[in-house]
Amino acid sequence: MSLWSRVLSALSRLARGEMLSALFDRLRTPPERSVGFAIAVIALGAKIAKADGRVTRNEVAAFREVFIIPPGEEQAVARVYDLARQDVAGFEEYARRVGRMFGQEREALADLLEGLFHIAVADGDYHPEENAFLRRVAEIFGLPERDFLRIRSEFVPDAERDPHDVLGIAHDASLEEARAAWRRLVRECHPDRLMAHGVPEEAIRLAEKRLVAINAAWERLSSRGA
Repeated sequence: MSLWSRVLSALSRLARGEMLSALFDRLRTPPERSVGFAIAVIALGAKIAKADGRVTRNEVAAFREVFIIPPGEEQAVARVYDLARQDVAGFEEYARRVGRMFGQEREALADLLEGLFHIAVADGDYHPEENAFLRRVAEIFGLPERDFLRIRSEFVPDAERDPHDVLGIAHDASLEEARAAWRRLVRECHPDRLMAHGVPEEAIRLAEKRLVAINAAWERLSSRGA
């Protein structure tokens, strides 16, 4: 069964009148968390697409850049998107439930935040309301400010790309500390590691921008001896 068939199956288990946000409390086991990850990105993406007061075609199309969606499987994405827009629960409630779904697995929550950044910048603009939205989601997820800044630097064109923030190290870190952080982050970008976090195979492309930013940060630091 494809990821998208499993998404539709999960949606079918919603009781009459039950909101989409209720699903996040039921998708905590490893086999189902990839479904939960997909639903979380699409659902929170639907919320952030309205954070700047408008929903553009680019933001909707961004789901196709985050996920591989085979022809004929669009129904699942559209269904989640519509349910999220109809749900009276705010994005903070969604973020809390998603956070509980992944528990202390910070890597999975950081991966999910990256997907939301991808959607936020899809229209070529990064609105202050989108920044506030994503910063609040990161706080609810329990992600440190440094993780938020690192991820933002990967996606926002005018954000300062401090290589220390990208690698998640202190500004007085040694070259050896920088090298260790670079190696660790590169390993975490491996598809097998991402899928172990709960990232579905259809969303592995999320790691591409991260890997580019990580390698560029290391090159900058190593060229000047950190």
